[in-house]
Amino acid sequence: MSVQDGNVLSLSRRLLSFNTVNPPGCERECARFLAAQLERAGFHTGLFEFSEARATLVARRDGRGGKSPICFTGHVDTVPLGSAPWSRDPFTGELDGDKLYGRGSSDMKAAVAAMVVMAGRLSRIKDLSAGITLVLTAGEETCCEGARYVVSLDNVLGKAGAIVVGEPTSNHPWIGHKGCVRFAVRTTGTTAHASTPKLGDNAIHKAAEVITKLRAFDFDVPAHPVLGSPTLNIGTISGGMNINSVPDQATLGIDIRTVPGQNDDEIREALQRLLGDEVEIERLEGARSLETDPSHEWVQRVFDIMEPLLKQRPELAGAAYFTDAAVLAPAYGHPPVVIVGPGDPGMAHKTDEYCSLQKMEQAVEAYTRIAMQWCCD
Repeated sequence: MSVQDGNVLSLSRRLLSFNTVNPPGCERECARFLAAQLERAGFHTGLFEFSEARATLVARRDGRGGKSPICFTGHVDTVPLGSAPWSRDPFTGELDGDKLYGRGSSDMKAAVAAMVVMAGRLSRIKDLSAGITLVLTAGEETCCEGARYVVSLDNVLGKAGAIVVGEPTSNHPWIGHKGCVRFAVRTTGTTAHASTPKLGDNAIHKAAEVITKLRAFDFDVPAHPVLGSPTLNIGTISGGMNINSVPDQATLGIDIRTVPGQNDDEIREALQRLLGDEVEIERLEGARSLETDPSHEWVQRVFDIMEPLLKQRPELAGAAYFTDAAVLAPAYGHPPVVIVGPGDPGMAHKTDEYCSLQKMEQAVEAYTRIAMQWCCD
């Protein structure tokens, strides 16, 4: 298989065949395969492992002028399959009509395939006025682990004057995304025999009271004009060691999606005031929100490119999820960012995930036009 073949379907199927479910990830073999494809297209590649079998790929092709390169980025890890049974094999890339099925088809191996096919198209142009960089990461699903690692290294990323993120948008260009901060909220009590619960202090009962309070939590911030309002989700709950004892500890995992202007420390302080000092709140991880001025010249050029492909002028919109741009954009000095990918955002993380073949082919054309406008101007 060669990127010069320009077959986004066959390349997507090959990427789906790599089991990169995170955890544990094991993205290295997929990254090695992609590196070989991009080397054939004239890119210099580097694989950067942040733990065993977990590698992020950075592929660069230089331009002849002084203009900074354009960066295309996507991730190759996927979320787990879930407990519900799949009606299609999640790793073979079964095609049914316009739908390519598989874990990571929409989120976001089809977009990665489209970027690599685009790179193959540009390989036919021998002299680019500006360079192009592909950052294909591991560990995005676990708060951008792979991107954070390559950002911490010297002389790996180079420069970028603009960033294209291939997360699922059904090929509608979005100008930002929400941030994320995750907390562990712990309640404590006193253990006792289950036959004498009055002699103990039930931490799970306290956790239930915390849940009630969290459901009514008010962020007290105005809605963002594009990204909307922040959200809070209680994603996990655990507590107790055995059923015949009063539990002395319970832990809730909460995920908060933030909008520009919010501060993680201020959110934690607001939660502490609401829940009281007896509740322990620990920040686990986070990713900052991001927005690009929609009037930026390059953003408007991307909208111009997408308009005939979408058969309508793109509307201002942003992602409820976060992306690796939360890490890469600051490292590159905050260039403009557009999120545009063939995946259906409603398919991300779902059982029987699929991506539209028509959208995949459209993404190849979109990425090619965006890259050529930047690199051949």
